[in-house]
Amino acid sequence: MAEEFIIGKSLSIEEKYKLLFKELKSLLSKEENFISNLSNLTAALKDTFDKISWVGFYLFDGKKFDGNKLYLGPFQGKVACTQIDIGKGVCGTAAKEVKTLIVPDVDKFPGHIACDSDSKSEIVIPIFENKKLFGVLDIDSHEYDAFDKTDKKYLEEICNFLSTEIIN
Repeated sequence: MAEEFIIGKSLSIEEKYKLLFKELKSLLSKEENFISNLSNLTAALKDTFDKISWVGFYLFDGKKFDGNKLYLGPFQGKVACTQIDIGKGVCGTAAKEVKTLIVPDVDKFPGHIACDSDSKSEIVIPIFENKKLFGVLDIDSHEYDAFDKTDKKYLEEICNFLSTEIIN
């Protein structure tokens, strides 16, 4: 079955997120394969926002927290790092601190892991399963300062939906 997913490019960022969230509620389903859901979510985000150069998940050992590393999950973009130590780079730091991180200039982030040398800014959102950290959603841009409080608000809502309605 083919899915059609179209959100107008001329809409404001907030309008795009509102439509995206509505579409995701019908696109993603607990009854669908977990990897398929994550894959469709990354594709939907990349298709919706031109500012996104890379979007994907880093997860604890598939679906199990092991306390040491995040492993590459479904993504859209250039080839990526396959493992990130907890506390290293933006993803590992967001996982360790269990909070969303917005980095306007990745070159100024201590220990930034440059999987894509063209990446200029990044946002990383923690994802939970039964109130325990499950992994992170990582989004990069080739633009400086591409992400703000609007992105944070809606991406956290999307990750909360993923945590409560799809993963659990």
